[in-house]
Amino acid sequence: MKRLFAAIKIQPDSEFLKSYRELKHLLGHEQIKWVEESNFHFTLKFFGKTEERNISSISGVLQQRASVTPSMNLQLSGLGIFGSSYAPKVIWVGIEPYSDPLLLMKNIHADLKSIGFDPDRQNLVPHLTLGRIKLLRDKVIFTRTIDRFKSISSLPMFAGEMILYESILHPGGPEYIILEKYPFI
Repeated sequence: MKRLFAAIKIQPDSEFLKSYRELKHLLGHEQIKWVEESNFHFTLKFFGKTEERNISSISGVLQQRASVTPSMNLQLSGLGIFGSSYAPKVIWVGIEPYSDPLLLMKNIHADLKSIGFDPDRQNLVPHLTLGRIKLLRDKVIFTRTIDRFKSISSLPMFAGEMILYESILHPGGPEYIILEKYPFI
């Protein structure tokens, strides 16, 4: 079994990274597991634990979808929270334009249904996860800090491929191994 996901690698500009580092610093007193900058990605489909015999079928579906998907320019824009304001779980930043990545996600989910993968139950929201909240000591400061960074954004980035990753969990954080790349047209 391998823990798999399909994604687009995200490599933001230095100004975005500077803001991200400042956000991390200002919330350094909180128990938040921040995503390593080298691991930034926009998840298209999380497979979870997957039988190795299914990888070639998944790869075929992703290859087919990539072969009819135009390359796109993506921009990170707008900080958000998954979970409630009382119990926030994830800090994320949105992806613009919203419609192209959302359509790609929907198409991938529909394509994978043909090989036995049910679509995700939650709403599909194109985003980049920045941090997973373990525990908040001061929700007032947390909320003020999040509000301060609401308008965070990046310069446009070229997205010319999707990638099938294996994720290996380690105590210090996940290790992502590229299994296959699928270029867009």
